[in-house]
Amino acid sequence: QVQLVESGGGLVQAGDSLRLSCAASERTFYAMGWFRQAPGKEREFVAAMRWSGGSTRHADSVKVRFTISRDNAKNTVYLQMNSLKPEDTAVYSCAARRRYGGGVYVAASDYDYWGQGTQVTVSS
Repeated sequence: QVQLVESGGGLVQAGDSLRLSCAASERTFYAMGWFRQAPGKEREFVAAMRWSGGSTRHADSVKVRFTISRDNAKNTVYLQMNSLKPEDTAVYSCAARRRYGGGVYVAASDYDYWGQGTQVTVSS
């Protein structure tokens, strides 16, 4: 059974940094992504990466501040979040795509598996 386990969330102050991790139980995915959902809002794309080659894409709202990366040996994807703002407060979830595809995917429907999510709260 495929498992994606996120960690690294927490309560921080505005301007602080956090690094989220997403450990995958296997390495058979073409792409990985991070999404977030704030209370009362729809889930939104944050960042994505093509596993082979490492191409990435970041949402405009987090560009420069957030960076997605991977560790092949650990089957783990990271989301480095710097200069956090209160509006970054949300549950962050990682997602994995097993269906064949060579792109970097920004739609939730493009992904096949999801982690349970980790809470990030940024106080002002």
